Amino acid sequence: MALSVAGSTRASRPTAARRKPRPGRWVLVAGLTALAILMVFPLYWMVVSALTPGGQSQSGTFSLFPTRPTFENYTQVFSTQPVWRWLGNSALITSVGTALSVVVSLMAGYALAKFRFVGRGLLYSAFLVTIMIPIQVTLVPSFLVVAKIGLVDSPWAVILPTVFDVVGIFIARQFMLGVPDALMEAARLDGAGEFQAFFRVVLPTCGPLVGVLVILGFMTRWNDFLWPLVVLQGNENLTVPVALSTLTNNPAFSSPWGAVMAIATVTVLPLLVVFLAFQRQFVQGIASTGIK
Repeated sequence: MALSVAGSTRASRPTAARRKPRPGRWVLVAGLTALAILMVFPLYWMVVSALTPGGQSQSGTFSLFPTRPTFENYTQVFSTQPVWRWLGNSALITSVGTALSVVVSLMAGYALAKFRFVGRGLLYSAFLVTIMIPIQVTLVPSFLVVAKIGLVDSPWAVILPTVFDVVGIFIARQFMLGVPDALMEAARLDGAGEFQAFFRVVLPTCGPLVGVLVILGFMTRWNDFLWPLVVLQGNENLTVPVALSTLTNNPAFSSPWGAVMAIATVTVLPLLVVFLAFQRQFVQGIASTGIK
């Protein structure tokens, strides 16, 4: 009886010691909290500027809170500029481009990871080399190709050149290497073709991978500026990042920064929605791909 009581006492001591907060833990929490505030502050400042007349550029004082919050910036820019058309253009280009890119990345990554053919290593190395080529080098040749087939100033001029995503293919290949070959062999023995084995066996295991590709592809295309600036010319055909750059020199606004901040607060919302929808798959996909 005494031994059992003593044993339970000794067993409870490590538990109590583990529950005791450590000073280093509080330092870590404080550091992460400060970092989180630092990361969120630009978003907060954007909202404050959007609710302040002139985006605080017409005020000589600095204030963390809008003294007289107003939706004047939103009303002015949405009534004088085709903002909804810009948002629709960005949504169309981003959604279609991301969907096509995810499909291409999944199938290309599957082929590079599971099929053995002559020149596979050389082809994969060539893919990786293209990552180091800056977009400024390929800007003129890409524009000439787009102009030759008559796609300038159309959404397809932005969508098609970005369907082949080397980074997406690299991530997909790394993930596919962890899919057991026995699954495909079992599907083939059951009479399934290659497409059936891919869509019915491999693809259901790629939820985390799809989450990573969707988030990265959506953010890249939604924030893309240089290539849409080159191939889109009409004001109503612009995407949101390009349209924001035109507002800084727009004579319709005495101070354009309030209008810019008003549109920016709206354009952040789709990114937040997509990230929150795929955040679990994103974390799992990054973790599993990094391990491999």
